[in-house]
Amino acid sequence: MPRYSLAAIILHWAIAALLAFQISVGWALEDLGARGFALYQLHKSVGIAILTLTLLRIGICYWKPRPAKLEGGWQGALASTVHAGLYAFMLGAPLTGWALVSTAKVKVPTLIFGVIPLPHLPLPASAHGLAEGGHGLMAWLGITLVLLHVAGALRHHLLMRDGLIWRMIPNRSTALLVGLPALILLGFALGRVILPATAPVEAAAAPSAPVAQPEELVPVANVTEPDNSAVANETVAQEEEPMGPPPAWTVQPGGRIGFAVGNDGQTISGSFAKWTAAIVMDLDHPETADIRVSIDMASASVGDAYQDGMLPGDEFFAVAAHPTATFTAKGAEKTGANAYRASGTLSLKGVSKPQTIRFTLSGEGATRKVTGTATIARAAFDVGNGDSSGSLAPNVAVTFAFTAKRKP
Repeated sequence: MPRYSLAAIILHWAIAALLAFQISVGWALEDLGARGFALYQLHKSVGIAILTLTLLRIGICYWKPRPAKLEGGWQGALASTVHAGLYAFMLGAPLTGWALVSTAKVKVPTLIFGVIPLPHLPLPASAHGLAEGGHGLMAWLGITLVLLHVAGALRHHLLMRDGLIWRMIPNRSTALLVGLPALILLGFALGRVILPATAPVEAAAAPSAPVAQPEELVPVANVTEPDNSAVANETVAQEEEPMGPPPAWTVQPGGRIGFAVGNDGQTISGSFAKWTAAIVMDLDHPETADIRVSIDMASASVGDAYQDGMLPGDEFFAVAAHPTATFTAKGAEKTGANAYRASGTLSLKGVSKPQTIRFTLSGEGATRKVTGTATIARAAFDVGNGDSSGSLAPNVAVTFAFTAKRKP
């Protein structure tokens, strides 16, 4: 019996296994939220791989025509219809998925298997609903066609015993007859195995990242402070002494501003590569402090190309409209040995809110090491306002560490 070409056979089983993987993963993606981000990127990559292999398969069909049909009548017509439908599915599902990504509100960049950038299709945002509905319809249509195709192959092999299936096997080998279809089951099983485990409710509810004390989230006027009367008395006494202008401090290279947020029992951590700080402060008179920190929001990174591509968008930092975030504070309070608190204003994404930072100083002479923390309620600044942020914790922990040198 004439067989398909070896290239067509390889592509047939490879595409079948990949389709099984896609169907297995696609069922679960919608319920995973942010935990499924990496799997979502893999789903897109495999989809484009299926599109490429299908186009290659169509080209081979013209180069090496398929064997003649063995069955006529309505059964043969049904088989031809199913074959045509499968090609429509293998082309349509990746294309509607591509359109879905291209028209989404949050423009997530696509790197095929983390290497090859895939541009967005030039489609209007109004086409998103159509692309989403079409992709879901294609998935169910594809499942139906695959089941019909498998049922037809089993009918020919087990009932009609006409050896039709051998046309898609490189040689008459029982091992290959079992092994090649097993690739489909393997693809489906692999898709289920790599799904993220369901996060325990307790873990999802508790922020994974370390956060500062709750009072930092409340405007300064409403905060109940500890009894620092001794410190206050010391400050009053010092204020009676004549003071010169407070010294300015220069931040030395090598400092870091980092952030961390809980994500369904895990933690997403990142940092800002570009920021500046202007600090004036007499360490013996912290009330003289004048602090201004400016952060280039486009420099944010969590170490993942896909997620880094999302951060500048409107769902998170809206960098195009608000490229810089600033924190300013006039005055600070001493809360313990080498420990301070500064209450000021954070301006982020066009919103200004009261914000408190805590920091400690170490070292002597003209050089001090500064380490500190802050807790930011992201909803107050409209950060993380889309579907992909549903699993993020409400508070973001900010940490900073740098060395400052007193200007002469």
